Amino acid sequence: MPQNDRDAVKFAYWVPNVSGGLVISNIEQRTNHSAEYNRKLAQIAENAGFDYALSQIRFTAGYGADEQHESVSFSHDLLAATKTLKVIAAILPGPWNPALAAKQLATISYLTDGRVAINLVSGWFRGEFHAIGEHWLDHDERYRRSEEFIRALRGIWTEDSFTFRGDFYRFNQYSLKPKPLKPLPEIFQGGSSRAARDMASRVSDWYFTNGNTPAEIAKQVDDIQAKAKANNHSVKVGVNAFAIVRETEEEAKAVLAEIIAKANPEAVNAFGHEVKNAGKASPEGEGNWAKSSFDDLVQYNDGFRSNLIGTPQQVAERIVDLKRAGADLILLGFLHFQEEVEYFGKHVIPLVRELENAEAAAALAAE
Repeated sequence: MPQNDRDAVKFAYWVPNVSGGLVISNIEQRTNHSAEYNRKLAQIAENAGFDYALSQIRFTAGYGADEQHESVSFSHDLLAATKTLKVIAAILPGPWNPALAAKQLATISYLTDGRVAINLVSGWFRGEFHAIGEHWLDHDERYRRSEEFIRALRGIWTEDSFTFRGDFYRFNQYSLKPKPLKPLPEIFQGGSSRAARDMASRVSDWYFTNGNTPAEIAKQVDDIQAKAKANNHSVKVGVNAFAIVRETEEEAKAVLAEIIAKANPEAVNAFGHEVKNAGKASPEGEGNWAKSSFDDLVQYNDGFRSNLIGTPQQVAERIVDLKRAGADLILLGFLHFQEEVEYFGKHVIPLVRELENAEAAAALAAE
C-alpha cells in the first residue's frame, strides 16, 4: 500500500440490484440481480480488496432494467453479509424526505458498525417521476433541493433540536435518537454540470462523475477543488468506469466491440433521449451525458470513456493516470460481475498498489 493509506485510490463496484446488467446490450452477461447472487458478489468484492459497493435506485422499468430491488433495504442486506465492505445506498429526493433517510441510515449505521453511506441522486429520469406522481423540477432546482436535503440530513444527525427553513424542507425542533455512529455516513452525489460541481464544493463528501479521459476529469477536479477551498470545504472525487480486463489487449477490445455490436438500438436511443435532455437541461448544457455518443450510452454512465479496457498492466496504469488527474475512487462496472470482480482484485489491484508505492518512493527520494 502507499505510505499513507488515505492516499491509496479506492475501488467501488456498481451493485447489480436491477436486472439487465450494466450495458444495454444483448451480449451474454453472467450477472444476476437476485439477493443470493449479490450477497456472494459482495463477499467476493470484500475479499478482492474493494472498499465500497453502490446500490442503484430505480422505481420503474426501462432500458433493459425490467426489475428493480429497492436500494436502501438491499444495501442493508449486503452489509449483513459482509464485515468490512461499505455500501452506498442511492436515495432520490422527492420519494424520500430527509427525516425518513436520516432515520433509515442512522439505524443501519447502528446495526452495521457504521458501514453505510448515501448517494444522493438529484434525478435524471423524468418519466419515472411522472409514473410515481412526483413533481419534476428544472435542472438547477433539482440540485438546490438536493443541497437542502444534505443540509437537513446533517443537521438531523448532529443537532438535538434541529430547526430548518428551506424552500423545499422544513423542520421544527426535531430530535433524532439514536443518531448514526461516528464518523457520520459519507454523502456521495453525482453530476457533471456546474450546479452539480457547485453543490459538491459546498456540502458533499464525495462527487461522482461519468467516465471520461484523465484530461477531462482533471478539468472538473480543478474546478471543484478551487470552489471547495473557497468554501472552506473538502470533497473527494469518484470516476465511473467499465472494466474489461483480459490477458491480451486484443481480447479486451474484441469484447468491447461485441458489446457495442449487440447493443439494443431502441433501448439505447430511448435512454439517450432521456438522459441527454436531463444533461442539456443545465443552463450551460454540460451535465452528465450531454455529449455522449451512441457507443458511450451503451454503458449507462459513459464507463467506456475511462478506457479501462486491456491487460491488467494497462488497466492499472490507466487507473493511476485517473488518480493523477484527481480521482480518489474508481467506480466499476463489469460484464460478468462475480468472475470479473474476483479477477480484478487478484490481477489489477496489486499492480495499482505497486505503481502507487513506486510513485510514493520516487516522491520521497526527490525531497
